Amino acid sequence: MQVASNTVVSIDYTLTDEAGVVLDTSEGAEPLTYVHGVGAIIPGLEAALAGKGSGERVQVTVEPENGYGQRDLALIQTVGRDQFRGAPDIEVGMQFEATGPGGGRIVTVVHIEGDRITLDANHPLAGKTLHFEVEVVGVREATAEELEHRHVHGAGGHEH
Repeated sequence: MQVASNTVVSIDYTLTDEAGVVLDTSEGAEPLTYVHGVGAIIPGLEAALAGKGSGERVQVTVEPENGYGQRDLALIQTVGRDQFRGAPDIEVGMQFEATGPGGGRIVTVVHIEGDRITLDANHPLAGKTLHFEVEVVGVREATAEELEHRHVHGAGGHEH
């Protein structure tokens, strides 16, 4: 079977940046398992996997526009420390979930100056060119429930 929309795909992968630094890998862990064609992984990687079969290897470079997008300066904001009730020891690098008109978003503390805290809601990999080495380790048809929920159930997926 080949990777196509509405299939469940399991991959082993290593993600590196331009300098070859490993950013993420499935090595030593379970493969990443997802439903293909529902936006579960970044578009550039999803497109590179289409048509591949179990056992095939792919090396792909994904530019920001087909990955996590370009960095958006509008997603960087400075707020008062009083916005962090219940979190007295805030440090650069900490992450919080912020809720706004568009729903929830993870923000990272990038700068602290006195009572002013600068937050960045960009994805940490936004603006970066990504390099993937991937092996397809399994492909199967998705169940109706997996398609409805847009994620994998059972081994390698979610349990309800």
